[in-house]
Amino acid sequence: MASFSDFIDLSQVTLHWAAWFIAFNPIFWNIVARGEYRKQYLTRIFGNPYYGCYFLAFTIFTLGIARDHVYQLALDDQPFYAPVHQPILGGALFAIGSVLVLSSMYALGVTGTYLGDYFGILMDAPVTGFPFNVTGSPMYWGSTLNFLGVALYKGKVAGLLLTAEVFILYWFALRWEDPFTAEIYAKRERERAKSKQGGKNL
Repeated sequence: MASFSDFIDLSQVTLHWAAWFIAFNPIFWNIVARGEYRKQYLTRIFGNPYYGCYFLAFTIFTLGIARDHVYQLALDDQPFYAPVHQPILGGALFAIGSVLVLSSMYALGVTGTYLGDYFGILMDAPVTGFPFNVTGSPMYWGSTLNFLGVALYKGKVAGLLLTAEVFILYWFALRWEDPFTAEIYAKRERERAKSKQGGKNL
């Protein structure tokens, strides 16, 4: 009779590190971005909001690379489970996820992708073309599909568990980020309306 350890080996340190990275990254960038919005720490350090945003972008990108590397190591240390081994489906999901992530980055640019809103670098108008006409959060859900695709490609149940963690963390991140970002843009519109009203009164 199969035991739990036949599907997931909880003793592997790499599994713990992968779970830690998956949780740490979105928490980190949200805390840093909100701190920047309120206190402009990075803008003051680098003397320019763009340089501060580029530094945060480099940091987030590097943490993402580290997370993905540890995820790969974790899956390599986990038991193989044949029913989960779906290389064609896994490859297709990974390809779809990659298209969503890369096209989103292209549409938003560096500052749009890496929380430029919190630095006061606001976009003129919302991006409504592809991939944002497919989902409002293509980077998050595209990344989730990448994790799922790799898990299926390698046939690792632990990968499915870690993908569920990614999904949950991103879901909570969006619940935290979206209202805050919306308020940033709403504040700008209120200030624009106030400025126009002031101009009419002159």
